[in-house]
Amino acid sequence: MRSRRRPTSAAAKCALLAGAAMAVLCAEPALAQTRIARPLRPTTSPVPAPVPDGLQPGEMYMEADQVIRDDKNKITTAEGSVEVRYQGRTLRADKVVYEEGESDGQGVIRALGHVTIVNADGTVEYADEFVLDDKMRAGVAQGFSARLQENIKLAGATAVRRSESIQELNRAIYTPCPICANDHPKTPTWSISAERVVQDKVHRVVYYRHARVHVLGVPILYLPVFWHADPSAPRASGLLAPKIQASDRRGFSYEQPYLFVLSPYADLILSPQLNTKVNPFLNGQFRKRFYSGDVDVRFGYTHDKDFDGKGQKFGTDTNRSYILARGGFQLTDAWRAGFTAEHTSDPLLFDKYQIGDVYQTRGPYIPDDRRLISQVYAARQDQRSYFSAAAMTFQGLRAGDNNRTFPLVAPLIEGHYDAPEKIAGGRLRVNVSAVALTRDQSPLDQASRLPGLDSRRVTGDLDWRASYTSAAGLRVEPFVQARADAYSVGDMLTGVGKQTTSKTTGRALGVAGVDVTYPFFKRWHDATIILEPVAQLAISPKAKQIVVGRDTTGAPVYLNEDSVAFDFDETTLFRANKFPGYDLYEDGSRLNVGGRVAVLWDDGRRANLLIGRSYRADRNTVFSASSGLRPRASDWIVAADAQPIRGLTIFGRARLDADDLTVHRAEAGANLASKWGSGFVRYLRDDSSTLGPTLVGSTVIPAGQRVENFEMGGDVPVTKNWGVTAYGNRDLVQKAWVIRDLGVYYRDDCARVDVIYRREDTIIGRLGPRDSIALRLTLATLGSPFTVR
Repeated sequence: MRSRRRPTSAAAKCALLAGAAMAVLCAEPALAQTRIARPLRPTTSPVPAPVPDGLQPGEMYMEADQVIRDDKNKITTAEGSVEVRYQGRTLRADKVVYEEGESDGQGVIRALGHVTIVNADGTVEYADEFVLDDKMRAGVAQGFSARLQENIKLAGATAVRRSESIQELNRAIYTPCPICANDHPKTPTWSISAERVVQDKVHRVVYYRHARVHVLGVPILYLPVFWHADPSAPRASGLLAPKIQASDRRGFSYEQPYLFVLSPYADLILSPQLNTKVNPFLNGQFRKRFYSGDVDVRFGYTHDKDFDGKGQKFGTDTNRSYILARGGFQLTDAWRAGFTAEHTSDPLLFDKYQIGDVYQTRGPYIPDDRRLISQVYAARQDQRSYFSAAAMTFQGLRAGDNNRTFPLVAPLIEGHYDAPEKIAGGRLRVNVSAVALTRDQSPLDQASRLPGLDSRRVTGDLDWRASYTSAAGLRVEPFVQARADAYSVGDMLTGVGKQTTSKTTGRALGVAGVDVTYPFFKRWHDATIILEPVAQLAISPKAKQIVVGRDTTGAPVYLNEDSVAFDFDETTLFRANKFPGYDLYEDGSRLNVGGRVAVLWDDGRRANLLIGRSYRADRNTVFSASSGLRPRASDWIVAADAQPIRGLTIFGRARLDADDLTVHRAEAGANLASKWGSGFVRYLRDDSSTLGPTLVGSTVIPAGQRVENFEMGGDVPVTKNWGVTAYGNRDLVQKAWVIRDLGVYYRDDCARVDVIYRREDTIIGRLGPRDSIALRLTLATLGSPFTVR
């Protein structure tokens, strides 16, 4: 009776559709991270569309060489190439037998011989024999194996479903690695074996007994008892992946996170770090999602003495802690609000305990490197307007940082509005800004603890711009800006001890000008050449700068809270006011000129070049001596980038002296990616502070301290599986390497092992230079790398 379809009686369906039940019995382990599918119960709701195999919900298709019904003994048998399809699953076996029980729930279903179950998601399960009750609540599979998603392979001597909530595998092995090569068995790169794996759905936990991690067939880690949350459950409390490290600073370190699910919308992770050289350190993270937003709080605490790079303790026991928190809320379609809270008791706490992901962007305002920011903010935005209000404080973690010199910013208000209609043929924008800064101590003479400068500013600004293009391609963009500022400055040093004074003042500023560009296009062989001369004329009346004191030569010192980090380069060459902030303003008549050249090849290669400089009617001493903008003719700006071949990009930018073309600032680099490897090189030189002291944030860089360094890194595969990595950062002024890395790695489809030697010559506080060897093992499907340092 080949290829014969049978009626879907209740007995036949229970007997012959064991395939639907087998998927329930074969509970995928937690590491597979897949859900367990169950047959659908009959329903009186409208019949949905057929599944891809053409069967309606509840329908079954079966074919076999022979079907025998023994009414006397209540046994139904299907033999010979049995295939059953139901609910998107397909069961194939040599034989399927159903024995009805004396009472309801006592029946037994057996699928025998080369049993294969193909699920709707493409996963496949195999067994020599499946046995389960007719209610599909309990059962056993002998010689079980499975191929799951992400090419994961799983096998067990037996798979047991004791109830709807308790399922287990005995003598199980798990691996995502290839186990066959050229039709021959192959030892997987890594695998996990366990005597017993139990999935408890009630408690949402997966338990392991006598688990071993094998690499190339060799056991490297043994865990007599281990458990974690069941990934097949939406959310459940349990152990997360541990972190194991070894270092000179803390000795051997074991950190074990545990997840507490507090509600469907909140959880808490506590992660105690146990160290052999120093006291334990507790890390934690609390997360909660609300209807309009979410909150994420990271924290840590210990009570211990300070210690150096070798783990030697000194000082007194004290509380040491940190917090890294953020929250964001979408109050309405236009309004959003939020906060960040970042603080640490020790500037080197994150380095000593190797706490990662510290300097992330958690809010709209971003501090400099190795600085923390705490802020509250609210913002409203629609298609034509924007408004924001914020307050913030800073904490510096760099060597020499003094937090008393950082200002309290409260409030900071910004807004703009675009007029809906054109005015005089152009776009009109109205801008407003206000800020108040309070500082405890001056950064200029920290030993004397002089009072810090306080300032308050309110600004209103009108910005109009139009654009006209002629038939010949000449583009003319006239612009006008008008601005009014009101300032109140307090705690200005008089030059006599700690005596201070205050003042309130206002000013009106403005600029009018025009941008002119005239691009030329030419086709040359297989390339397009674009030549674009650019000119900008800007005229401003003499600006009233806010003077807050005099230097030792009697020259005025201008208020400058928001333009301390300023570079004259290709991004600021064609700005009418080159200062990025409000406190300083560029005045006078100036002409910014330059030329752009671009060559675009049809095969994707490209090259770009920009050369330009600025001319002004008079010298402008508001710019710093190191900026290159003080003379009537500024320094030259040169910037170029190119992609000469596929996979290679190069770039370079420089500022050249106006008189002798000496390089004052230069940056160049290249990136390469090909089948032979990948790598990068970087070079940076900056003479900004050689002409005098420079204030960068709240740090004074002494005169004559030139910056010049070289950085490189690469990854070169030597064979299919083996390769080398390298990284170096060299200080060319000190003629010393800052960091050197040299590594060897092995990788395949399911694992990567890195052995890296690192030499750090920099001294960060008391941690000091060090040599280290790191072993990093990354296993596919198991999340974060396993690292030993």
